[in-house]
Amino acid sequence: MKVLIIEDNKAVASNIYDYLSKEGCLCEVCHTYHEAEDKLLSFSYDTILLDIMLPDGNGLNILRFIQSEKIETSVLIISAKNALDDKITGLDLGADDYIIKPFHLPELHARLKAVYRRKNLKGDQVIQFNEISVNTSTMEAKVDTTVMDLTKKEYDLLLFFLINKNRVLTRQSIAEHLWGDYTDNLANFDFVYQHVKNLRKKISMAGGKEYIGTVYGLGYKFDTNV
Repeated sequence: MKVLIIEDNKAVASNIYDYLSKEGCLCEVCHTYHEAEDKLLSFSYDTILLDIMLPDGNGLNILRFIQSEKIETSVLIISAKNALDDKITGLDLGADDYIIKPFHLPELHARLKAVYRRKNLKGDQVIQFNEISVNTSTMEAKVDTTVMDLTKKEYDLLLFFLINKNRVLTRQSIAEHLWGDYTDNLANFDFVYQHVKNLRKKISMAGGKEYIGTVYGLGYKFDTNV
């Protein structure tokens, strides 16, 4: 899961970053309204943790920005403010949940996973297509009953493909989703090829079909018509 943390308190942002990273999330951080706008225009995220009180703007306007730009993501508001008006306004503007500071990091992570499941997995912990299944709770991927021995990146890559079935995913979008926004500055994304190749091989060895096809000059697609 790729998460954008929008939080002006650097100590709080750092704690959230460290905890979620240990839980397997790929995290990016920004501390101001304008940094957040730039990130949202340039990159994609599964979920956004949004502080309402930012030094150069109101976090609620980030929600309006997400709406106006038609950015596909889920939003969990984090704020020291517990005013009912902010909760209602935030939810009306498209936020998926709301948590008040101070909070326990395990609770934040649990809410984050719940928001992710509702948005991407229809509320289920298991995403399945034909013989392939991925359990996001146990981080176990199977072809029928055969468990595949995937690395963390291969697991994340398979989940990314399953959530985006029949969409062309460029090498750059895959690199940014699995390794982070810094890959935007890399000269090439050839390393993505090796990970896709390894994933294909492991699916095939477990008895699965070759759903992941190459779209020449663009990237890859999980094709459900195979």
